[in-house]
Amino acid sequence: MYNQTAFLEERPEVLHALLRAHPLGTLIVASGGSVSADLIPFILYPEEGARGVLRAHVARANPVWQALRDGGECLVLFQGPHAYISPSWYAGKAEHHKVVPTWNYAMVQARGAARVVEDGAWLHRALGDLTAVHEAGLPQPWQLSDAPPDFLAATMKAIVGIEIPLASLEGKWKANQNRSAADRDGVVQGLRSRPDGAAMAALVQATLK
Repeated sequence: MYNQTAFLEERPEVLHALLRAHPLGTLIVASGGSVSADLIPFILYPEEGARGVLRAHVARANPVWQALRDGGECLVLFQGPHAYISPSWYAGKAEHHKVVPTWNYAMVQARGAARVVEDGAWLHRALGDLTAVHEAGLPQPWQLSDAPPDFLAATMKAIVGIEIPLASLEGKWKANQNRSAADRDGVVQGLRSRPDGAAMAALVQATLK
């Protein structure tokens, strides 16, 4: 992807945090002269492999897993906070008016050669891990063992696992780092005035430290 030095984010702990907070990734696969894109919830295993491993599952009826059988490289995009930035928020507007709107965002691009998995034990673990992460904090967390065994077995047969050992993980944090501290402070205040701006305001605020 196109990136700039000011926006490049390479710290593993920061990239991993975005993946955990925004686990619904866009899996992009090129095969047979066409490109497919699927939204899939992933779970990251940072301690496995050289750079970590992503695991997910798809419906067996989804042809994307067949396109991954040969182990070709795929791309997964994880979108974090994003927001429209009004030029009216920049301190520079009052000085010279040489300002235009932009869009701030944080995203991670993961690459790797995917592996298709149909092993029952692997699928059981992957589903259990994914469920445990997202059920955590609920008053009565649901577990795989809550489902009838025959129903769970039938469900397992209807899905296919995808495992992606990460070859690269690159982040782009576009948070007005290329603007003055006064402009960024104005952006923080502007974002805080909007009901959906808190997350991006925090990212811009972090660039002022």
